Amino acid sequence: MFPLILLYVFLTIVRPQEYIPALIGLPVLPVVLVLAFAAWIASGARRPHAPQFLILLAFFGVLMLSEVANGWVGGVKDQLGKFGPVVLIFFMIASACTTQPRIRTLMAVMVMCSTLLAIHGIGQHRTGIGWTGIPLAEDGRIRYAGIFDDPNDLGMLFVSVFPMGCLLFKRAGFIGKPFWLVCILTVLYGVYLTNSRGAMLGVLVVIGAYIWYRRGMVVAAILGAAGLAVMKMLSSRMQELDAGEESASGRVDAWYEGLQMFKSHPLFGVGPGNFTDYNPLTAHNSFVLVLAETGFVGYVLWLALIGYTFWMVATVLRQKPDAITEPERYAAWSEERPMALTLLLSLCGMFACAFFLSRSYMIVLYVVLAIVTGFYVGARERIDSLPSFSMTESGMRWIPAAIGSIAGLFVLVSILLRTEG
Repeated sequence: MFPLILLYVFLTIVRPQEYIPALIGLPVLPVVLVLAFAAWIASGARRPHAPQFLILLAFFGVLMLSEVANGWVGGVKDQLGKFGPVVLIFFMIASACTTQPRIRTLMAVMVMCSTLLAIHGIGQHRTGIGWTGIPLAEDGRIRYAGIFDDPNDLGMLFVSVFPMGCLLFKRAGFIGKPFWLVCILTVLYGVYLTNSRGAMLGVLVVIGAYIWYRRGMVVAAILGAAGLAVMKMLSSRMQELDAGEESASGRVDAWYEGLQMFKSHPLFGVGPGNFTDYNPLTAHNSFVLVLAETGFVGYVLWLALIGYTFWMVATVLRQKPDAITEPERYAAWSEERPMALTLLLSLCGMFACAFFLSRSYMIVLYVVLAIVTGFYVGARERIDSLPSFSMTESGMRWIPAAIGSIAGLFVLVSILLRTEG
């Protein structure tokens, strides 16, 4: 099963079926997914205990129910085809990747695939067209095939694997270190070539979060301000980081329209994929998109899915046993801590990007969430002091969290709209 999962992730990122003539039109991804799922069922693997499994299934149900509530019964079949594979790969990764070696192997595949995409972008930047036959975007930014056709999506992928590459570099031997260092630098150069403001801010968030963890908030804030100034010098689009700038203004207007959609369809939203039926520009914010398209019910579930995932890695980092009185637990924690920190940084960078992109249903996001879920399930087996998470015990907290975050979005948009004027 695990090799098939790796193959599916490779095909999802590199996507040779999008540009190799012999593969175009063939159901390569669905076939590999079905084979992986069949192998998972045949292995008799049980679903580990984690609230994300139930939450994701419930969110999947809300996506279909939202379609029906908005008058399209055929939307149930549509969501089965669109989001069904996301649910399956989440379950398989979270169930199979509970050990450190497997997680590092999956990370290695993701980093190497992302490096390949960055190399494609470098060639595309030099010649105007990549080996996929895809040219640069109209504004000269690099892009790739399929789900990475948008430079912002490509940048989000690069940001999410950046911390993973750093972990692999740290753990590598004398020969491996140069390889992973080249991968890291290539991916970062790829972020620069996407010229994505969200991705550049995501890199800054990753580095800032790491410094915060190591050196404290004050040092992180000072270095973060310096880093932002450097990015503004390197990127012309970062110099336009202002609510009154045309692109940013359009995003704020889209956020406003998304909140209006929520007000008119508060329970189940306007339906997944229907945002642009009400506004010509997509939401450019994954939180606003979920709120507008799935309503309060879907938003609470999506927020809980994300919240539990952050909570898990933060719990591992906070659980620091005493090295003298609990030597065995301290040794186990010392082994798990680097992985937990890496996954936390990956989540921070990815959702910093997601705040400026409409990628609420993008498969890469759920792959990372699945890795974190599987990691925590395995960490609990290796560190018996780690708590379990249950919807019956802590599920209700996400309702006030959702209400508070929605109120925050309304306040933020109100302030930004006044800034525009």
